[in-house]
Amino acid sequence: MTSTRTLYVASSNPGKLQEFLAISDVLAAGLELELLPGFSDLPSFSEDAPTFAENAAGKALHASAITQYAVCADDSGLVVPALGGEPGVRSARYAGEHSTGPENIAKLLDAMHGRSGKARGAHFVCVLAVARRGRTLAVITNRVDGEILEAPRGSGGFGYDPVFYFPALRKTFAELTAEEKNQHSHRGKAFRRLLAVLPSML
Repeated sequence: MTSTRTLYVASSNPGKLQEFLAISDVLAAGLELELLPGFSDLPSFSEDAPTFAENAAGKALHASAITQYAVCADDSGLVVPALGGEPGVRSARYAGEHSTGPENIAKLLDAMHGRSGKARGAHFVCVLAVARRGRTLAVITNRVDGEILEAPRGSGGFGYDPVFYFPALRKTFAELTAEEKNQHSHRGKAFRRLLAVLPSML
């Protein structure tokens, strides 16, 4: 029987679930996280809103239609102020609708060419939204600040991690261990904030 303390993740990607579990196992004893059954059968949700929060909340509300339990959805990406906020909500498809991580990085580095100092500042943003039965329960956001390197470093992570330098540890996100990334990443920080308020909602 499903526990009332189960939170479904609006995804069919086991990797995303494992990323959340790496945080929740330590910080949320008793909370069960599971992929939302039937999510892959839902009509796709167009994440074309201008903000991360609107995309995350819309996705959570969309997915909440097929379950009576709470559903969590996220939207995240890289923001470079010197580029007017790009890649922003289009981070995953910056170089095109079906672009790869290396293609997105190549476009970013091209756009950053000739910029130095503060102009290379950037931050990752993560917004987590929780909805139940068509009602938004929470929208949580967090960020991590860094800068864009001129060339990739490291073999871990995904997306823009190889060019996102995190000064506090003097490493790119692609050079961090899984434990370091969970501790310092935008997604880890946002999820810990969510866990602080979640028990009263479930």
